[in-house]
Amino acid sequence: MSFAGAKSFVEENDTVILYLSINNMHAIQVTPKLTNKDGKMVDNVFQTQFGALRVISLVGTEYGSKPSPELWTLTLPHRTQIIYTPDISMILYQLEIKPGSVVIESGTGSGSLSHALIRAIKSTGHLHTFDFHEVRAQMAREEFQQHGIGDFVTVYHRDVCSNGFTEALNGSVDAVFLDLPAPWLAVPHAVKAFKSSGGRFCSFSPCIEQSQRCCEALDTHKFVEIQTMEIIHMESILKPRYIPTLELDFVKHKKTESENGEKPQGNPLETKKIVSATHPQSLPGHTGYLTFATFPPQHSR
Repeated sequence: MSFAGAKSFVEENDTVILYLSINNMHAIQVTPKLTNKDGKMVDNVFQTQFGALRVISLVGTEYGSKPSPELWTLTLPHRTQIIYTPDISMILYQLEIKPGSVVIESGTGSGSLSHALIRAIKSTGHLHTFDFHEVRAQMAREEFQQHGIGDFVTVYHRDVCSNGFTEALNGSVDAVFLDLPAPWLAVPHAVKAFKSSGGRFCSFSPCIEQSQRCCEALDTHKFVEIQTMEIIHMESILKPRYIPTLELDFVKHKKTESENGEKPQGNPLETKKIVSATHPQSLPGHTGYLTFATFPPQHSR
């Protein structure tokens, strides 16, 4: 699997998504061997409800569909809590991400948002993504290379709240995204990173108190258009319903009996089929609050 361009056939060392059902998908790497929990090299066999799959046998198989960040979000290995597609779509829209944009992301985490950002900015843009955890940063760096998108992203092991986004990025970015426990500490560093033409800012926080403190910091540093929102993705289920209806057209006529004294035939009570929408019994819960703001251009600050 390559996010840089679609392949026609599976090759060794590819990452493929094994689709068993809509709620049963798995990302696996096509290698003949893997290391088990005891540190020994064993045959790479993936167990499914349909039987055991010898993974290397996938080599030469035709791909069923083009890989996408949305599929990767559903199947990626979770190193941290991740951001899902409903929030990702709003983040990309509000940050005004487009091909050629230069974007800062902190923290990298499991790379769910990173893949969507890279798809939006390539092939002339660049993502600078930061994580304070060294192992997670290295794993993300290797993952981007495996997926063929390493040229569009630079991964940093760095605590941005204390040390900023490096001096090399000062005055060079169009958008900043933060997924941090204390995003307000990184707001002053974001100010330095924006281009003289300004840019867009977003912070993702699970608690409203974090969003409040972030908004206060944004206001202190002269950001404008500050707003916080919550995205709830709610599905509607369509199903047919059969409703009895009473036809009252017969009351419009005075004559209720035929000439021979018999009452007219027909049943005024009929059943009609309609299509209605209902919500599922279990609705998705809270994920996080998205705080957006604009850093104005230099001439209007």
